[in-house]
Amino acid sequence: MRNRVSVMHGVNFNALERRPAATYGELSLTQLERKIGEYAHEVGLEVRFFQSNFEGEYVEEIHRAPDYADALLLNPGAWTHYAWAIRDAVELAGLPAVEVHLSDVMAREEFRRLSVVRDVCVASVWGKGLEGYRDALVAARDALS
Repeated sequence: MRNRVSVMHGVNFNALERRPAATYGELSLTQLERKIGEYAHEVGLEVRFFQSNFEGEYVEEIHRAPDYADALLLNPGAWTHYAWAIRDAVELAGLPAVEVHLSDVMAREEFRRLSVVRDVCVASVWGKGLEGYRDALVAARDALS
């Protein structure tokens, strides 16, 4: 059964609770991951978490992901908008990937509307806060079916 998902958080997620609550919610990364784990259990997935503030380290983890995961759930943070190396790593990994964002990136600053990973993802979810992770997990599960 293919049900292993690598949930990968990017830059600044280690300080999530210090970011504007109106945009990102009030959870810490630990609390967010706990909730994602509960959602994953509900939809029959096993999750493994990763977070880095270093783009190269994030790329390296995407390269390793096919060894332990069947799909990727990505929130690269600000890297979403310009980190072509992450986009290429996702393509190279060859795993179904889902892009997810806590905030509504399409309603924010112009530069946030560009996603360099979107075209290598099977789905994108944004603007739903914590609940968006449930939708993203469902999309990942469906891509594995």
